[in-house]
Amino acid sequence: MTETKALFDVLRQTAEARSVDAIERVVRDGSDRDLCRINALDFARREDIDVEHVIAAFLHASRIGLFDLSWNMLCPGCGGVLDAGATLKTFDHDRYNCALCAAAYEPTLDEMVEVTFTVNPRVRRIVAHDPDTLPYIEYCRQVFWSSGIDLPEDLESHFDEFAIEVLELPPGEKALLSLQLPSEFIIVFDPVTHATQFIDVKGEPTRERQSLTLVFNQVQAPTGTAEMRPGPLRLSLENRTSRRVLPGVWVANQVMHDMIGHRKPFLTAKRLLTNQTFRDIYRTDTLDVDQRLKITSLTFLFTDLKGSTELYERVGDLVAYDLVRQHFSVLYRIVASEAGAVVKTIGDAVMATFPTPDRALAAALRMREAMQEINDQRGGEDLLLKIGIHEGPCLAVTFNDRQDYFGQTVNMAARVQGLAKSRSIFATRSIVADSGAIKILEKSGLQPVEQRAALRGITDDALVYEIP
Repeated sequence: MTETKALFDVLRQTAEARSVDAIERVVRDGSDRDLCRINALDFARREDIDVEHVIAAFLHASRIGLFDLSWNMLCPGCGGVLDAGATLKTFDHDRYNCALCAAAYEPTLDEMVEVTFTVNPRVRRIVAHDPDTLPYIEYCRQVFWSSGIDLPEDLESHFDEFAIEVLELPPGEKALLSLQLPSEFIIVFDPVTHATQFIDVKGEPTRERQSLTLVFNQVQAPTGTAEMRPGPLRLSLENRTSRRVLPGVWVANQVMHDMIGHRKPFLTAKRLLTNQTFRDIYRTDTLDVDQRLKITSLTFLFTDLKGSTELYERVGDLVAYDLVRQHFSVLYRIVASEAGAVVKTIGDAVMATFPTPDRALAAALRMREAMQEINDQRGGEDLLLKIGIHEGPCLAVTFNDRQDYFGQTVNMAARVQGLAKSRSIFATRSIVADSGAIKILEKSGLQPVEQRAALRGITDDALVYEIP
């Protein structure tokens, strides 16, 4: 039995069978490109497999060494990978600069950090394991751009429509290019160092030779813009880095903009942090203690059992303990099935996160129904669940040796749950106004009841909705 086959046998013990079969096929039969920075959402779509099963399978595959998980900081403008690392601890800058877009961005976990999976070299060696051996086009495709850019199969033909010149420049080498500048905005860009030089070509054409020098070094220089006239250009390039560079001279035309404008969904850091399998596998190995990363929108769900103290008195410690454990087991299962994750339990209460309001609302309705089924089976009203839901910005942090969340959104969600009475679900406007949540409510025949309420620690009365 080969080591790889043994690893897949181990994977089958923890991951869904169809997902494992699909991953094994691509490792065996896929191209090198197919195994570099795999977009788990795109993979699930192509294989027609439940996306949560696929994400869980890739996470387990990474845990046992079949794949390497990578967190990639992306430019929201061009989709380029600005930084990458094996953990979120890599990202310790307040701002990330994209030279190609000439813009700086404050990092957030919503759409700026993607999570991808690349086959481990011990399982199968691919060209991207030695990125400096990739041809220019494939380097741009597999290394520079993120898995969320929907690049065409015939990428080279698209480059032919906007790339005037591209070349490979080894370490310590120099090159001299003679070009004819058109009356267009020109970008000289190297996807390895991200060094960029803009050339604003305008005015009357000239026959006089113009000159420009660009030096690539280990310290990324800020983007610069030079004004030139249409006509001949002598472009001097020097590589002072320890690896090859791949400078290209591009015309910033519509073909280029259209190409990088085609996007597809990808696995974001926010979505992965709210994934139960990820939390179970990686636990605290995500953020440094002093690290604070922003999430612009995350949905929080808090639950609590009404009258749990009376429950222990009424049915006895042993029965009550078994009931509470059963209640936790059901909630965990529902949260995970709705793409959420349990952050922590506090006594008989649960704090969970979801990537979107509709998944949290769907989970809340299922939780309420599940508790009623348990009560019906017992012929009583032992498990009365109070639920509160709120959505908004927050900080991802490490607290008490666990990956946690901090901010007013978290506090608000907890306070909203405090309004709930037995079997009731309380939510804020950001939840009931969500398009996905509206569809769930309409399908369930539920009409939220609006009310104003005073929330502890919140200055003004809040507008909340009870879902009967």
